[in-house]
Amino acid sequence: MSNTKWSLDPTHSEVTFKVKHMMFTNVSGSFGKFNVTATTDGDDFSKSTIEFSADADSISTGTVDRDNHLKSADFFDVANNPTIKFVGTKYEKGNGTDKLTGDLTIRNTTKSITLDVENGGVAKDPWGNLKAGFSITGKLNRKEWGLTWNAALETGGLLVSEEVKIACEIQLVKQA
Repeated sequence: MSNTKWSLDPTHSEVTFKVKHMMFTNVSGSFGKFNVTATTDGDDFSKSTIEFSADADSISTGTVDRDNHLKSADFFDVANNPTIKFVGTKYEKGNGTDKLTGDLTIRNTTKSITLDVENGGVAKDPWGNLKAGFSITGKLNRKEWGLTWNAALETGGLLVSEEVKIACEIQLVKQA
């Protein structure tokens, strides 16, 4: 049993999300600045500590006005809450889909969340680096983390859904 440290390969990783807008289309966004570290027992991620952080100010939806609104006190309040954090508490192997449970902190509110993980395995790249790849998906209710801003629609319903879909592609590289 040996501790193996892994760090993010940022050029082969992304953190994205989708939220329903006006109840009929999805608006997509991403975080441009984030980090993931893991410490495992050998190459076994079921015995690991996993930490994620994102710079809330790096949020991008392709529209400056919307991004600025998301950075404001109505949503992420980046002036007072610059970092989104996730600390894994349990990694469970499954049949095709693993489960990663952890504490997600947004706007100084920490709640447990369980995400689905497709573990792509571990392999050497052409330069001899050992890499591990993961596709991570999940859903959360943004109101549980204090992201409560909304507007009523004339036709009924709300402008922005409470459910946020998360999709991450994470590639880690084993540290020497």
